[in-house]
Amino acid sequence: SIVLRDQPPASQDAPAVGRLKAAGLIVVGRTNMTEFAYSGLGINPHHGTPANRFDRASKRIPGGSSSGAAISVTDGMAMGALGTDTGGSCRIPAALNGLVGYKPTASAVPLQGCMPLSPSLDSAGPIAHSVRCCASLYTMLSGLAVPLPGSPGLARGLKLGIPQAVVLDGLDANVAHAFQRAVERLSASGASVRDLALRAFAELAPANAKGGLVAAQAYAAHKERLSLQGELYDPRVRLRIEKGATQSTDDYEQLHMFRASWIRSVLTEMQSVDFLLCPTVPMIAPTIAELEDEVAYGHVNLAMLRNPTFANFLDGCAISLPCHACTDAAPVGLMLMGRNGDDARLLAAAHAIESIVAPESI
Repeated sequence: SIVLRDQPPASQDAPAVGRLKAAGLIVVGRTNMTEFAYSGLGINPHHGTPANRFDRASKRIPGGSSSGAAISVTDGMAMGALGTDTGGSCRIPAALNGLVGYKPTASAVPLQGCMPLSPSLDSAGPIAHSVRCCASLYTMLSGLAVPLPGSPGLARGLKLGIPQAVVLDGLDANVAHAFQRAVERLSASGASVRDLALRAFAELAPANAKGGLVAAQAYAAHKERLSLQGELYDPRVRLRIEKGATQSTDDYEQLHMFRASWIRSVLTEMQSVDFLLCPTVPMIAPTIAELEDEVAYGHVNLAMLRNPTFANFLDGCAISLPCHACTDAAPVGLMLMGRNGDDARLLAAAHAIESIVAPESI
């Protein structure tokens, strides 16, 4: 953001970055992203938007907020990237670019030194080419060991639940076909894939009608800057932040109480399965030009954030894996969601199914 262009450089690394350096990784630079991480599209009007590697001539969106992080990996600038994820910002760009994106349990990776968006929902995680790479980076970031099975493709015995509320609504043909293919392959490999009603998922959008915890907490963090330098903000980001001003103290307290109740409800219904399974996002990447229209921007942004947000609100962990039919097709992501602290089990399960659902080489 140009709002912070006159700020002094940091005097020390954030702990997450320091842990990567201590493990021997070389940090090659910082990448572009959505201003203040407040969008799932990856568009930045100040410094430009990196184009998706798929169909690059059409300049499709990279997904966000960690847009440049994903493109640095697809284009071979880095083996992996560090992103933040408040409502899907690691998983959305991973899904749209054919990568693996991991949102850890929020408390597992320190967020000190990170610009906050919503402290209740923020997390930091890796984007890379494989589950094994993401698991290695997660181990460095968290200090927690992740034992993976010796070879992938061992999905037998996994119990996976497909929520029937919200997550399958409005899928485009590419995503619907890729998801159905993934489910069929998992079932054929011995995984138990069943439908779960999960009606609580339909309650989240109405509860967040005033912007939810993200808008309230983002507005608290940016209120003073907005009053002094509001004209320097990306207007679309500013509009979303200012939505937080419409919430009363009672609204905010009610949201926290609703979240606690919602988590209990979802966890109760998840007792019959190991993880939840759904498309990461409901569509392939549209072009940047298509989203110059304000209405289209808002609609697509909400669509991209819809499914990933559930894992953040659950205070759980989630991963996006490539599942499109072939390597030259538009990238599609398959998302696994787990409970708080389920990171090692989720990464092991993702490693087991990664090759089962992976795109076929042409």
